[in-house]
Amino acid sequence: EQTMMEVEGDVKREALGISAIAYPLADDKLTKRCYKLVKKAVAAKMSRRGIKEVVKALRKKEKGLLIIAGNVTPIDVITHVPILAEECEVPYIYVPSKADLGMAGSSKRPTSCMFILTPKDGAEYADLFKKVRAKIKSVTPKW
Repeated sequence: EQTMMEVEGDVKREALGISAIAYPLADDKLTKRCYKLVKKAVAAKMSRRGIKEVVKALRKKEKGLLIIAGNVTPIDVITHVPILAEECEVPYIYVPSKADLGMAGSSKRPTSCMFILTPKDGAEYADLFKKVRAKIKSVTPKW
């Protein structure tokens, strides 16, 4: 039996076109932080954009965190990425919009996923990376 909050959440997800497998989905505050982190990481050239680059980074065992758009269609395009991330012990989170993820990555095109590399010492986005990573780990189911 679902509570009223869960039903409202499901309706909101459907209205935004968010897939049923998009779990864990970031709340509004975490979504904004993720977009901010993407913006800073792209500026520092410490990111990978798109499925092809992200999969390559995961296969090379690069460390960081993964941000995936929840409204990718068809969803089959992206279903293998979270599995790869879990195998490599890379934390991941879904955000509601691929268009917003693309904009945060300073691109006019929507982006299905972004991989943020672990910052080197003294990187501008290091503090934000640690905060976002800790929050993602707290909402992600244990492997």
